[in-house]
Amino acid sequence: MYSRKVVFWSSCAGMLLFGIVLITLGSVIPDLRLKTEMDVVSSGALFSLMQFGILAGSMIFGPVVDKYSYRMLLSLSCAFMAAGFLGIALAHSEGILRVYGFLTGLGGGAVNGATNALVSDISEKDKGAKLSLLGVAFGVGALGMPLIMGILRDVFSFEVILVSVAVLTASTGLLFLIIKFPPPKQPYGFPIARSLAMVKDGFLLMIAFFLVVQSSFEGILNNWTTTYLLDYMSVQQNVALYALSAFVAGMTFMRILIGTVLKSFTEKKLLLVSFTLILAGILLMKWGYSIAPAITGLVLLGAGLAAGFPVMLGLTGTRYSELSGTAFSLLLFIALLGNMTLNYGMGFIARSYGISHLTTVAFILLALMILLYILLFRNNKRKINT
Repeated sequence: MYSRKVVFWSSCAGMLLFGIVLITLGSVIPDLRLKTEMDVVSSGALFSLMQFGILAGSMIFGPVVDKYSYRMLLSLSCAFMAAGFLGIALAHSEGILRVYGFLTGLGGGAVNGATNALVSDISEKDKGAKLSLLGVAFGVGALGMPLIMGILRDVFSFEVILVSVAVLTASTGLLFLIIKFPPPKQPYGFPIARSLAMVKDGFLLMIAFFLVVQSSFEGILNNWTTTYLLDYMSVQQNVALYALSAFVAGMTFMRILIGTVLKSFTEKKLLLVSFTLILAGILLMKWGYSIAPAITGLVLLGAGLAAGFPVMLGLTGTRYSELSGTAFSLLLFIALLGNMTLNYGMGFIARSYGISHLTTVAFILLALMILLYILLFRNNKRKINT
């Protein structure tokens, strides 16, 4: 037997670490450049290798947890992250930094996917609401790490802070070794034929395409909002960074609401509310013409995008309860691959036509989300309700 509460809060600890993973490298990159004399190109390569690590971790976790359950994968993934943080803190050359960056991403990607699948498995009902609360832990990690770095950087070196994060990560890995998890769903053999059939399931593929758009939307806002505010609206850099935090805060607050007061909402109603918030956020970003409406727009955009992953992963967990890990792995791999591709496209648009077209791309992504929503709920009513 296992305790659902213990497993849930342990999963939140893992997701918090993933939030820290995504933010920490960007927070310390100026210090790393001074320490190792990296140029801008090398810094970009380090970010890319971490992204490829996240992609690899997202691809491999699913079949592993379906076959062997969660204990060893989560513990080993925390060990990879701890080694990555420690290595980044102590490394003195670009080459070894890239190895540690990949390890950090590999562990983080696996933890992200596995904790989502785990919470889906232990939630008999309200899967989307529980997954939203799990997402709150990610927001706490993503918001809290820059704050901690800002408070402590005048007291401790960035190496000491990273070593402390490595110790926290290793301790979480030990926690995963101690607690009890649900038994493996496929202990006597992995159903390869059914797993391969997933790629032909139109219901799952529509969810995958929705998450490609969702992930890309989040990615372009995380990566290009600061440039948009600096170049298009001419705000100061510290204000632009604060505005980006408002986007994460809006998403985190909305996920708290989804997991509590809005948990009785159907998936259909919740997504309709989300689309309304996204549209209002884009309009404020496009025609607000000052920083106050832009920040309000970013809060609304974060709130509007909060429901996408929890709702779609909740539907998937219900549809593929016996192979939830593999299904989540497929979805997250496709979503992240699409995110990387479309973010590259946003870079091309920004260079060729101007960063002002960030909101144009946002309108297009919203239109695609609505179209996929219509197709998903119109043609798959029976699958969604079972």
